[in-house]
Amino acid sequence: MQATVRTYDAATRTGSVLLDDGTELHFDAEAFDAGGLRLLRLGQRVRLGVEEDGRISAVTLATFPLP
Repeated sequence: MQATVRTYDAATRTGSVLLDDGTELHFDAEAFDAGGLRLLRLGQRVRLGVEEDGRISAVTLATFPLP
């Protein structure tokens, strides 16, 4: 699944993304760390790993494979 970064706090490594349908999802530091990134920019396209319960498990660049 892909999305666009809406918010990102580098201090806490948490933020939110917007899906293409406008749905906002939040991610935690664990999901950010799983993607192997060091920072995100607002408006950046990302790829999401999503658990069955809807929780984001990984955030990485749209061109990177999911872990």
